[in-house]
Amino acid sequence: MGGGAGVAAATTVESKEWYLAAYAPQNIPTSEHIKLRTVNVSLEYDSIPDQHVLVQLLMITVDPYLRNVITGRDGDLYLPQILLNKVLTEFGIGRVVRSKNINFNEGDIVINPFSSIAEYSVVPSDFLRKIDPTANIALPNYINCLGLPGFTAWIGIDVIGNPAPGSNVFISAAAGGVGMFAGQFAKLKGCRVVGSTGSDEKVQILKDEFGYDQAFNYRKESDFNAALAKYFPNGIDLYLDNVGGKMLEAVLNHVNKGARIAITGMMSQYNTIPAEREGVNSLLNMVGKEVKMEGFLCGSYLNRFGEFETLMETYLKEEKIKSKHKIYQGIESFLESFASVFSSSNMGKVILQVAS
Repeated sequence: MGGGAGVAAATTVESKEWYLAAYAPQNIPTSEHIKLRTVNVSLEYDSIPDQHVLVQLLMITVDPYLRNVITGRDGDLYLPQILLNKVLTEFGIGRVVRSKNINFNEGDIVINPFSSIAEYSVVPSDFLRKIDPTANIALPNYINCLGLPGFTAWIGIDVIGNPAPGSNVFISAAAGGVGMFAGQFAKLKGCRVVGSTGSDEKVQILKDEFGYDQAFNYRKESDFNAALAKYFPNGIDLYLDNVGGKMLEAVLNHVNKGARIAITGMMSQYNTIPAEREGVNSLLNMVGKEVKMEGFLCGSYLNRFGEFETLMETYLKEEKIKSKHKIYQGIESFLESFASVFSSSNMGKVILQVAS
């Protein structure tokens, strides 16, 4: 039996959780759409199904992808919609409180890619992975550089992009959770890297701390075509797209022959309804320049996560990769932290610390 076998008393604990109260077809979701409630969770060992564990949430990532699953429009975007009244989920880290799986014991710290945004929850153990307490890796790194942000950046740059040394690489949302790692991966491959971001302070950090050759503040550039002509006089060989819209339109006017475009997200379009989204008028350039543009989901590359993890752990030990994150405290701060993802107010990955 798991570590909870000796628990006899039938006790409960109050658990705050965020759930979907109403769909948000456009604009940034508010407290009308996402609400906090308190429920009672049983701590009784016998209440836990076989091969499940009761987990106390320690921290979760706060990701823009969540915006896509609460529009109420199935088929509109690439992920199925969350049902109303259901608890929201994110990539998280938790502590095992009770276990009905012999591979997990009370006190184990586990990574769960489908963590409920709840202080306590009973979850299937299929996707849980234990963290080695002797690895000497800070917990936020497991959901940052060793989590989906780092993995996404690695897929976009190393797997799909695979640029040759000396290639000209452009990364939008470069100071975000994915962008900060993408630029560093490209630099490690010997590329010239330019990023766009939302403030002068972030421009400086990209160059000073993350090794970008150049960066620009897209809020100050009224003409993206002119900006790209300035920073890429020899054209773009690889573009990692996090924003879509007008930036993608401009990139297609500056790609080189055989360029690659890896699309991981289109944040500029998430808060608009389909009829109001910006189209791309320069797709014909893909024909003349023989450009390959490919969207991707991390779930399709999970068979390569071990390879990525080994590489990233090596980079961390050799101090070849740096990371930044913004931590919001307390489960009550989730809605504020989620809104901040769309405001350019944060540097690096946004993380919600629920418990310690």
